[in-house]
Amino acid sequence: MGENHAVDLRVTLAVLTHRRHEQIAALVPLLEAQARQALAAFPAEVGDIGVLVVDNEPDAAARDAVLRAADPEVTRYVCEPRPGIATARNRALRESAGEDLLVFIDDDETPGEGWLVALLGTFLRAGADPVAAVAGAVRTVLVGELDPWIRDGGFLARSHRESTRTGEAVATAATNNLLLDLRVVRGLDLWFEESLGLAGGEDTLFTTALTRAGERIVWCREAWVHDVRPVARLTRRAVVRRAFGHANASSGAWIALAHGPREVLRARAGAVAGGVARLCAGLGSLLLGVVLRSRQRRAGGVRVAARGVGMLTSGVGYRFEEYADS
Repeated sequence: MGENHAVDLRVTLAVLTHRRHEQIAALVPLLEAQARQALAAFPAEVGDIGVLVVDNEPDAAARDAVLRAADPEVTRYVCEPRPGIATARNRALRESAGEDLLVFIDDDETPGEGWLVALLGTFLRAGADPVAAVAGAVRTVLVGELDPWIRDGGFLARSHRESTRTGEAVATAATNNLLLDLRVVRGLDLWFEESLGLAGGEDTLFTTALTRAGERIVWCREAWVHDVRPVARLTRRAVVRRAFGHANASSGAWIALAHGPREVLRARAGAVAGGVARLCAGLGSLLLGVVLRSRQRRAGGVRVAARGVGMLTSGVGYRFEEYADS
């Protein structure tokens, strides 16, 4: 188990970026401000906080936007030309080889007030029961009027962690708002699985491997980031595609965690069976919604069915590259 030694910790805030030049230029100063605030809050425990931007465009297209917005004393820019989220996250791990903590945030998010202070505070308060990672929450902020069908179908719902308390252990976590103790990560020789390519699911695989090794990931309710989404991009086709893609990637990650032919076969069979069950339940809800003229049942049925198809196709070996066009 790791120990949360709290003297002169070196921290890196890492953000991966791909074709979001305006957003990354706006985000960098916000991260620098969070770094200054956290240094003031923990003068004895934290010795240095820097910002790292990993540009995942092969032509380093975001370089000028980042450098114009950044304080060179705080922010570093690197280009990772090989495509893929896992590849870019591994570049962040390599670039942080001398650091103690690494905090990930996505380039289409903005940190809430006191975000970094909350993450670090939860990590430092672990005391005799140390943690290897702290996961924070995401609030979706919509710009424009959302299609009621998407709202009623629960396509944007994040209710699965609303009741989780700060300090409570979780089995897995997304990397769009995550603090990692790099001393633990290096000790376990953990890396993001690059074979997943553009499919996603690398965060599930990574954090599950962390907890299976006996390490703890805890939740921090106060460490919010805001996911700003223009509703113009949230078409019915897009949200159904995302529901399918997330289920496909998540099931694929669980299959990848299996060891040996028998366990892999069991994981695949579980994905197929779970997928068929969800597909049938979703279609049932859809048909009932048609009969009852219930938009909520119709839209929710489509969402559940899409997730079922995602699981089913993952079970039979199909990998959907959700981020191929992003």
